Amino acid sequence: MSTAPVPVRSPLPAGLAGSTVVIIGGTSGIGLAAGVLLSGAGARVVAVGRDQARLAAAVDLVRGAAPAGGPADPVLGLSADGSDEVALAEVFERAGHVDHVLVTAGGLSGAGPVTEVSHDDFRSVLDSRLWGAIAAARLAATRLPAGGSITFTSGTYAIRPVPGMSVPLAAVGAVETFTRALAVEFAAKRLRVNAIRYGTFDTPLLRTMAGLDSDAAVAKAGEGAPLGRFGTAEEAAASALFVMANNYVTGQVITVDGGQSLV
Repeated sequence: MSTAPVPVRSPLPAGLAGSTVVIIGGTSGIGLAAGVLLSGAGARVVAVGRDQARLAAAVDLVRGAAPAGGPADPVLGLSADGSDEVALAEVFERAGHVDHVLVTAGGLSGAGPVTEVSHDDFRSVLDSRLWGAIAAARLAATRLPAGGSITFTSGTYAIRPVPGMSVPLAAVGAVETFTRALAVEFAAKRLRVNAIRYGTFDTPLLRTMAGLDSDAAVAKAGEGAPLGRFGTAEEAAASALFVMANNYVTGQVITVDGGQSLV
């Protein structure tokens, strides 16, 4: 337990310069966009993913965003399953000093009528979403310094459910509850825990799930959104940098959805 208060530092993304951020699910979509933004801000990024080809491509993108005079080695790419605690432990060991953790891994497996979802389906989505968050938190708890942060992700379906999503949304909702509980538990360590509840963003996952095969198709599909389009991965990722940088934000589930949950 720390007796000193949480440190005061710049709450702007520039204050993340020199820090190390582990991104679990950092090879695509919002996780990759966060890695690029963090690298551009002068942070060192540890990108974690399972697909070796995507991992290599992500490392190149993140390294290319690093400013002159930034970390000597601005990015480390490591292959691991985000729900495998043993593999994640190796990630943290290889990463060395870590200041922040962002967990974006975890899809929406287990979709379908609840009467047709098997026990194995349910265990799979819990392992991917909830146990992945718990494993990351367990490992981060003894490694992050005061003022360090853990950021999870959820989605607006957690507050505006749709049919056929009861099982995956049960796991997503559990992550939001876990976020608040963990923020209280880790406050004595002066560690912060938050989650970002995302709406619909233009990511490879969205394009695959919605069958959107071109920029024009994405633009057409987004016309009905309150702001006339879907958000970009960079706009989504910027919110993760906000909660990492601001040392007085903890226990929050922040909605970033372009107003989609209002209509």
